[in-house]
Amino acid sequence: MSKLTIGFIGLGNMGGPMAANLAAAGHTLRGNDVAGTTAEGVAEAKTIAEAVTDADVVITMLPNGAILRQVAEEAVAHMAPGALLIDCSTVDVESARFAAEAAQKAGLLFVDAPVSGGIGGAQGGTLTFMAGGAEAAFEKAKPLFDIMGQKAVHCGDAGAGQAAKICNNMILGATMIATCEAFALADKLGLDRERMFDVVSTSSGYSWSMNAYCPAPGVGPQSPADNDYKPGFAAELMLKDLGLSQQAAEMADADTPMGALAKELYTRFVEEEGGKGKDFSAMLPRFEQRGYQG
Repeated sequence: MSKLTIGFIGLGNMGGPMAANLAAAGHTLRGNDVAGTTAEGVAEAKTIAEAVTDADVVITMLPNGAILRQVAEEAVAHMAPGALLIDCSTVDVESARFAAEAAQKAGLLFVDAPVSGGIGGAQGGTLTFMAGGAEAAFEKAKPLFDIMGQKAVHCGDAGAGQAAKICNNMILGATMIATCEAFALADKLGLDRERMFDVVSTSSGYSWSMNAYCPAPGVGPQSPADNDYKPGFAAELMLKDLGLSQQAAEMADADTPMGALAKELYTRFVEEEGGKGKDFSAMLPRFEQRGYQG
């Protein structure tokens, strides 16, 4: 593909490596971050306007929907008609649709494309993108997704990418809790953890939480459990995503009792039991130490 000028807003733990990978592929990057962080190969822009003016593509990676709305309104006011705005943040569906509408009114293309794969995926260029937006916008964005990740799925119209991410992470939060509960129960029953893993990882209890990200240290592939539960994927980020799932469930009038309970347990873990700053799989030692009372 031809080399593009890309404005990148949000150069944190995820956005910084993503921008650096695009720069390493030969694109011209201008980055802006409220904390003043930069990334390798990315020219620093002091303002959003400086980052996005005359850019072919603008990519945002932001912490929440309120900030996305603010940034989108400012960015689209300075972008050239026909340019592409890609939002890779994980936010509520309505904020994604707000940004899409703002882009459309300004004559821009828009894709909401939250990611899965964490900091390691951002650094290694192995992220998965869940994209929502018009087919033409997705096709224009896909070569960039191919640089930053290993897979991009067009999930539907604007907001569909966020919907897919929210549903995916609700499953992840609930299955991690069940996996931690199972290990805690196995311990109390005197079952060896390695034998527990050998059985479950090849049986009907198979899941990503068990097989790829086992919460028990010294069992299965390397995971944050083997590094004193340093993230990884922080527990407070899982709590954020579970909150988004329940917000979406309320909006859609969907019954999600497991998602609601998972949110309740992660709220308690993060806000009352020292889970903030730990990996979301650190639920296991909390179950072992005292358990949860319903």
